[in-house]
Amino acid sequence: MGLLFFYFSRSFLSARVRMLSGMTFSPDLDWLFARQRFGVHPGLTRVRALLDRLGQPERAFRAVLVGGTNGKGSTAATLAAMLRADGVRVGLFTSPHLTHFAERFAVDGQPLPGSVVADALFLLRSHADTVEASFFEVVTALGCLLFAEAGVEVAVMEVGLGGRLDATNALDPVLSVITNVALDHTEILGGTHELIASEKAGILRAGRPAVSGVVPDLRGILAREGADIWFLDEPGVGDALQVHPLGWEGSRVSLALPDREFLTFRTPLLGAHGARNAALAAMAAHRLGVSPDAVTRGTEQTVWPGRLEPLPFAGGRVLLDGAHNPAGARALAQALRPLLAGQGQERLPVIFGAAEDKDLAGVAAELLPLASRVILTRAALSPRAADPAQLAALFPGVPLER
Repeated sequence: MGLLFFYFSRSFLSARVRMLSGMTFSPDLDWLFARQRFGVHPGLTRVRALLDRLGQPERAFRAVLVGGTNGKGSTAATLAAMLRADGVRVGLFTSPHLTHFAERFAVDGQPLPGSVVADALFLLRSHADTVEASFFEVVTALGCLLFAEAGVEVAVMEVGLGGRLDATNALDPVLSVITNVALDHTEILGGTHELIASEKAGILRAGRPAVSGVVPDLRGILAREGADIWFLDEPGVGDALQVHPLGWEGSRVSLALPDREFLTFRTPLLGAHGARNAALAAMAAHRLGVSPDAVTRGTEQTVWPGRLEPLPFAGGRVLLDGAHNPAGARALAQALRPLLAGQGQERLPVIFGAAEDKDLAGVAAELLPLASRVILTRAALSPRAADPAQLAALFPGVPLER
């Protein structure tokens, strides 16, 4: 392997790389990104008012909400691929984007054209100003409008922050997914796993199907919502989960379900956590009526860039990832160790950049044992980017470059 680059806050690229979306210098896009300066204001009143003014586009399709602390994006992308393989016209809403804004709105595996997104944003802007919608509320409503206009049958919606008061929770999901719970955004969601789990449980609906990969200690909190929930690894539910690592090719996964169905498939997602995310998506797809064959084909076709993504470089590999909390960094380190061992390595160079409002010490502690040297960098266009001088103290005993 050549270098390992941790693209630590995906939003670093999102705010300025707009020309790739076909929306270059759009005044409406500038207006939208300017709304980020108002910060996060949890609540559903504004987004519901905005959706009402747009004619309730969220009612034009069935919605699946995918929440959790880590793994939301890969789980959502895998589920969308399975639905697509089953012949369903599917929309995938994710955030943040990596390189261009239109990535957030994919239909049948392809981002919508930037011109289509720009036209919809123009129509939405005056309504958003009237209700004083926040950045993410506008983006969520925009996704609903675009998916309704595109005629999608199912929209897989990645939840933003928390769940109960997140803008996506204005939708009425036919199924909900909660991947896991870890400490992140504690200033908003609370400082314990229990408080965060309670917030994320808000996307569940009483009597409706749900799946989750949370640890046993938190399952009672989710169960309070009255959803018909299946837990991965619960005896009698997903207890026959078996993961067979395939190195850089991903993993082969076998999963027994409570209705006696048995699913087996290969996922290109790396690491044990990638395999678990794929298994959770398969469980959700099964509950939505997706055929086992489509689960297999869809999983193999899943593409989720920038998350443990290997790319060829100088005869070796660069690995891109966006782990942004200690739990994510721990999963990343656990995935890397066997991959490195297979190449006779224990350590490798790390390029590291981070947002200063994250648990930097916790993330660095997970990555330090794997680093032969660390190249510190920062995103020049992000006001949240940590100064490399601040990061240097997090990697004692390792050669540093800036």
